[in-house]
Amino acid sequence: MPVYFLSDSTGITVETMGSALLSQFHGIRFERHMMPFLRTAEDARAARDRLDAAMNTPVTPIVFLTVVDPTVREILLGTRAPVIDFVGSHMAQIERQLGISGDHAPRRMHSVRDQNRYNRRMAAVEFAIEHDDGQSIRALERADVIIVAPSRCGKTPTSMYLALLHGVFVANYPLVDEDFDAAMLPMSIRHLADRCFGLLTSPQRLADVREERRPRSRYASLDQTRWELSRARRLYDTHSIPFVDSSTKSVEEMSTLILQAMKISPTTA
Repeated sequence: MPVYFLSDSTGITVETMGSALLSQFHGIRFERHMMPFLRTAEDARAARDRLDAAMNTPVTPIVFLTVVDPTVREILLGTRAPVIDFVGSHMAQIERQLGISGDHAPRRMHSVRDQNRYNRRMAAVEFAIEHDDGQSIRALERADVIIVAPSRCGKTPTSMYLALLHGVFVANYPLVDEDFDAAMLPMSIRHLADRCFGLLTSPQRLADVREERRPRSRYASLDQTRWELSRARRLYDTHSIPFVDSSTKSVEEMSTLILQAMKISPTTA
């Protein structure tokens, strides 16, 4: 099913809010289309034409909208497609309650409210990139959490989500055969076991994901994924590392569980 996210800024806000609603509907494959920076009447008319064209396809699209400029929003709401407007009705309700009018300024709802928090989030993203998949152990002590798991269990997207949305300094480290044989954490992170959090998944799902990367390989075999996941679970138990099954949770859910388990206060901006 096609889903369109319309925004007058980067689109992060509307995608986050829309995805929270879509996550309630399991078994449906959503085809996502981002349409950010809709700030002029010309932009809005082009977007409206695209949505109207989508209405001529067999499947009616879902449209999520966070645009605060009344003129631009009115044009977009003129589409034949059904629109879920996160700003319009809510803004009017708040204005009535407060007794004053909002600025209706584009980008205001997406703006940086606290420069220090914003800077921390950007630093967290840089840290996550540098420490992705065990690429670096430099300044690893700065990590708020170290995600450990067998290859392709979802370490990278979870790390980036925590960094970008919550300003958490995250490193992630792949577990390999040598770690499983010894049932021990890699030497470079062993002294930071209290900051580690593990991911698991189902053997079949892991095999399917790996098959796309290395078809018909031992790495992607069901026997290998069963062995790695069982050994990973034993390693987590040995070191008292909390963990979550990524096959049953979204990135948002896993991130929340990690924050709670590690007692980390997220940064929001």
